[in-house]
Amino acid sequence: MSSRIFQGVITQMKDAVDRTIGVVDDQGYVVASSELALIGSRLDDFHVYELEGAEHPVSSGSRTYKPLVSSGSSFDFTAFTEGTDALARTVCAVAAVAFNEAKNNYEEKHNKAAFVKNIISDNILPGDVYVRAKELHFVTDEPRSVLLVRQMENSDVAAVELIQRLFPDRQKDFVININESDVVVVKALPSADCNEEIHKIALGIEKALHDELGIKCVIGISTVAHHLRELADRYKEAQVAIDVGRVFESDKTIINYENLGLGRIIYQLPTTLCEMFLREVFKKNPIETLDEDTLETINRFFENNLNVSETSRKLYVHRNTLVYRLEKIKKITGLDLREFDHAIVFKVAMMVKMYLDSLNNTKF
Repeated sequence: MSSRIFQGVITQMKDAVDRTIGVVDDQGYVVASSELALIGSRLDDFHVYELEGAEHPVSSGSRTYKPLVSSGSSFDFTAFTEGTDALARTVCAVAAVAFNEAKNNYEEKHNKAAFVKNIISDNILPGDVYVRAKELHFVTDEPRSVLLVRQMENSDVAAVELIQRLFPDRQKDFVININESDVVVVKALPSADCNEEIHKIALGIEKALHDELGIKCVIGISTVAHHLRELADRYKEAQVAIDVGRVFESDKTIINYENLGLGRIIYQLPTTLCEMFLREVFKKNPIETLDEDTLETINRFFENNLNVSETSRKLYVHRNTLVYRLEKIKKITGLDLREFDHAIVFKVAMMVKMYLDSLNNTKF
């Protein structure tokens, strides 16, 4: 952060304020001040521990201090004002607001990570992407993948710093903190065909979070973005991958959007259409009529590609016993799972039921 940005704010404020104002770094050295002789010196009454977590101006020695807002877990700069009276606290608070605004504007304009965050959050117009990319000397058409890392059960703010250490090239790879549980990684790729490499990267993130912080996570992987303007859509894909995976592939912790298949289509259907479909398929009896053992038999039958002999072997039952169960299912539902068309309809119906059940569980 350039001290001239702070000094520019001070220049505009000093005629309206009769107190010395300025900014110190986290070590207490003055980086900008209305009293130029102070720049470069260290303020003896500056103590970091007194300011940590402070929301209001804090008096120390002969000055009043207020930390500037920081995107990290600690602050880098602090506003200060001469004096400890009520006026000093007011001036310090106002100066901190002005410094924060200038700092944020500077970072948004010159920070590539902030630029990428604005793109994936849809906070920038498509036409402005080209202009800002040129200002930042950003390669626009490099292939990139978006990985959404969602911390499960418990979250830790240290996760962001840990993931950042895995991607040291801050000019090409970007680690963006979205909220207390979600972290986005925008990874530059050598080519558009790097599915195995992306999966290995996801495995590395998952392992690091588990081994170093004891955090369980699920990671959604987007398709490859061929241009910066596609990153917002790719971020949405990574979100969908996690949401759909939670319903249809709950045993997986790394879900690729490209591999969602039929689940992705069902996830996008209106619930009214899903309910109507289930009523049409199960005209004789609702799917709830089938008990858990019968559903387990059906799942195994599908897992073994509708092969009666292989399924009976995996279930440790006689072939005739399995045939009897399939006949029972046909009698209840009207669908013969040994027929390919009927099996497809039943499989889709089961997935639709899973989707609706997930929505109902989310509501309560």
